[in-house]
Amino acid sequence: MTGEPSPSDLAEKVDLWRQRFFEAQAAAEEFILGEHGEEGLAAWIQANSRITAELLRAQQPAGVSATDHFMTRLQHQLLLYDSAVTSEPQPSGTVVLRNADCGILRYRERAARAGVVLTFSSPCPYCQELNTAIAARYVGPDVTVSCERAGGGCTWRAESHAPGEGAAGSPHRGRAGD
Repeated sequence: MTGEPSPSDLAEKVDLWRQRFFEAQAAAEEFILGEHGEEGLAAWIQANSRITAELLRAQQPAGVSATDHFMTRLQHQLLLYDSAVTSEPQPSGTVVLRNADCGILRYRERAARAGVVLTFSSPCPYCQELNTAIAARYVGPDVTVSCERAGGGCTWRAESHAPGEGAAGSPHRGRAGD
């Protein structure tokens, strides 16, 4: 016996982690909406984006731009839910993250079919608003991060607007502090 969990044990742990995270998030959203309405949810997103941006700054690896760090974090977050995600750096310096099949959306749809009462009919507007708010606080004013939803997924785009940057320059400056 090696003491390491079997693949089936590990899969069960991952599923349990996802379920518990989902339950905690849903409870927080339900409480905030019930107690404070839409204004409370907007304040929650702003507080969450501030806290997350501060954590990202503290965790930013040396030599990695804030933009690349943010987009990698977003990709990893989506992959935790088995999303079909690809990252496509463009010659212009734009980074495109394609989420062809969102595991978060799939997971919530499965939960709804199982009788779980969902706070939102779709997680997409919340995810989009939260992550663009995080990016706005973290990557800096010379980069715009946007999201377009399509079907069961979305496309995230980080575009640099700094003068002289693009294919020939450093495509992802991002700021180290805010």
